[in-house]
Amino acid sequence: MRLLKTLLVFGVLGALAVGFFVLVPFGPSTETFVEVAPGTGTSGIAKELAKSGIVRSAVAFDVLTIWRSLRGRGAGTLKAGEYRFDHPATMDEVYGRLRKGDVYTVTVVVPEGFNIFDIAGAVAAARLDSREDFLRAEQQHTELIMEWVPQGRATSLEGYLFPDTYKFGRHATAEQMLTAMVHRFGKQAERLGMARGQVARTVTLASLVEKEVHIDGERPVVASVFENRLAAGMPLQTDPAVIYASMLRGTWTGMIHESELKSDSAYNTYLHVGLPPGPICNPGLAALKAVLHPAHTDYLYFVADAQGATRFSATLEEHNANVAAYRAQARQ
Repeated sequence: MRLLKTLLVFGVLGALAVGFFVLVPFGPSTETFVEVAPGTGTSGIAKELAKSGIVRSAVAFDVLTIWRSLRGRGAGTLKAGEYRFDHPATMDEVYGRLRKGDVYTVTVVVPEGFNIFDIAGAVAAARLDSREDFLRAEQQHTELIMEWVPQGRATSLEGYLFPDTYKFGRHATAEQMLTAMVHRFGKQAERLGMARGQVARTVTLASLVEKEVHIDGERPVVASVFENRLAAGMPLQTDPAVIYASMLRGTWTGMIHESELKSDSAYNTYLHVGLPPGPICNPGLAALKAVLHPAHTDYLYFVADAQGATRFSATLEEHNANVAAYRAQARQ
């Protein structure tokens, strides 16, 4: 009888202890990161959690893992990665996060039309890398696009860092981030059925379309204007390319000057006939599709009106009239 009472007492105490360790919240009240390396066993994870002050006891976490295993609830599926903890939590909640793989990531948004300078700024704002180091890396790792641009011809990854929302670990390197963006581009190029030999031309032309117009329905028409001018041997005369040349030189002030229109830069599409030597930004899906499937027109000119739409014309006379109408509206 006495033995039974003793066992009962120990059983109650054990249950209370388990409840205390598993059900009572514990952990940091300030931001704490825990790195779970790939291949780490549950015991190793338990020790790291206890060492970092995330759980009260490594042994208790091990017991919880075994209990989950016996109940067939996903033991052995704790995911590697970096986890962020910033408030006390139950051990069950901690276990659930590791099982789900709720790793900590930093978001970097790359909108359509961002160039390498914009992306470097977004990376720096996310505190993943400095702007200068990221720009240096994107110039160094042109081997990432050698599938589409022969090695030695590319001086930058501009155009191939596909616009999207990316999530990176805090310790992601510039090369890893660039690889992810180029990989995303490759997937889209494959889906669009781009011929490898035409990818560089398509991306360069799409980057001009991306910068010139922001209305999806007008993109194929703008693409047709550029194709018509190229076929006629006319300079493209697109301001965004001139602006990009100034950005590369580090002289862009926010306004195009006469000297920039006369610059001998290969990106000066007023002075040089044909496409610039490479993309001037990273075009999105709509711009790429527009270049792959341009409209069939006889237009050679276009200009934006005061409402933000685009007016197209086939002759210089019509174009000059559209420009005059735009200037008159702007003065009102």
